[in-house]
Amino acid sequence: MLESSLKSRIMDEVDRRFDDQTNVLADLVRIPSTRFQEAPAQDMMARLFKEDGLGIDRWQVKIDDLKHLPGYSPHSLDYDDAWNVVGAWRPSNPKGRSLILNGHIDVVPEGPHEMWTRNPYDAYVKDGWMYGRGSGDMKAGLILNVFALRALRALGYMPAADVYQQSVVEEECTGNGALACLQRGYRADAALIPEPSGCTLTVAQVGVMWFQVKVTGHPVHVYKADAGSNAIESAYRIIQQLRELEKKWNALKVHDKNFCDHHHPVNFNVGKIAGGDWASSVPSWCTFDMRVGVLPTQTLKECRQEVEDTIRQAAANDPFLGNNLPTVSWEGFQAEPYVLKNHEHVRDILAEAHKTVFGAELDDRRTTGTTDARFFGLYAGLPALVYGPQSDDVHGFDERVNLESIRKITQSTALFIAEWCGLEKV
Repeated sequence: MLESSLKSRIMDEVDRRFDDQTNVLADLVRIPSTRFQEAPAQDMMARLFKEDGLGIDRWQVKIDDLKHLPGYSPHSLDYDDAWNVVGAWRPSNPKGRSLILNGHIDVVPEGPHEMWTRNPYDAYVKDGWMYGRGSGDMKAGLILNVFALRALRALGYMPAADVYQQSVVEEECTGNGALACLQRGYRADAALIPEPSGCTLTVAQVGVMWFQVKVTGHPVHVYKADAGSNAIESAYRIIQQLRELEKKWNALKVHDKNFCDHHHPVNFNVGKIAGGDWASSVPSWCTFDMRVGVLPTQTLKECRQEVEDTIRQAAANDPFLGNNLPTVSWEGFQAEPYVLKNHEHVRDILAEAHKTVFGAELDDRRTTGTTDARFFGLYAGLPALVYGPQSDDVHGFDERVNLESIRKITQSTALFIAEWCGLEKV
């Protein structure tokens, strides 16, 4: 156990450096890093790791290396500019327990900029919050990992075991960036992922699947619309049937101990839709993309079949679609649910660090979204802890992250690293 005096020194050192940490976070938020645009932000992460004397591993993610692995999510777009960065601390004589500090550099699209209060990448601070796309999800987490280790180094210590700081791509659409770290051989005794969890520990997460439905129609001039088949209206009717499937899956929560008390754990979302060519023509095509949640008591294979059956049955009731079935393609997230198991010892250490900083017990949470924790927990057999700061409006307008929560999570992360990995003088 760490001496209380050393705990206090570690926390004080985080405080001393927090203005610098906030400025570095703002610099990272100001670099747009939506999918296919992550490389400049990864350049910055590599520079930070190099400044800390870590071994730098930067490589291009390649589908051919991953597509045969469990957990892979199909993706047809090219990976020519998809780069992962890992900064590795490897003591000459490791003694403690090793650790992966994982975070993702990619952010979701901003949407119309005029609907933000200020430019999405201004990274400004107001009333104790930093605003900007990616500020909470999850650049604050990436930078707090860096500064947790910097606080230890400033006191003359470093972990007594291997620590791998991972900055990965593709968390927001496939998770293949984290999978690429496993394929490259990175393993440890535990993983810590500071996703914005509101200063709680995520112990269960739903699965997530993406799919696209292409609906055809029969185009005619609108003056005789009843002689055609409107693909957009057909798509709407299919979506309504998928909403009924959403209700059915939510009813299954009574059999799931992690989500039985959640009011609505399974969410179906039509995220994109397009169709038609001319206002005075009955549309001959419509395509929509949907994201669906999957409970831990379900399997992806069974759920994919139910989705396809629902679409087929909806089409069968339509005179035109019955002979021109919609097509379903599965691309993007095919993420299995993940429940944290066999984690009592590592959770106890994190809970003690949390209590030291917050003066309160560490609460558990269940999330209706997914994180990269599943890769470490399901495919590498190590406990993956999702524990991060408080953030609002992630994926929305005026995304923001609470600075005080970042400071405290940085402190508890530093204490956790010190206790889990042990410390050695440097």
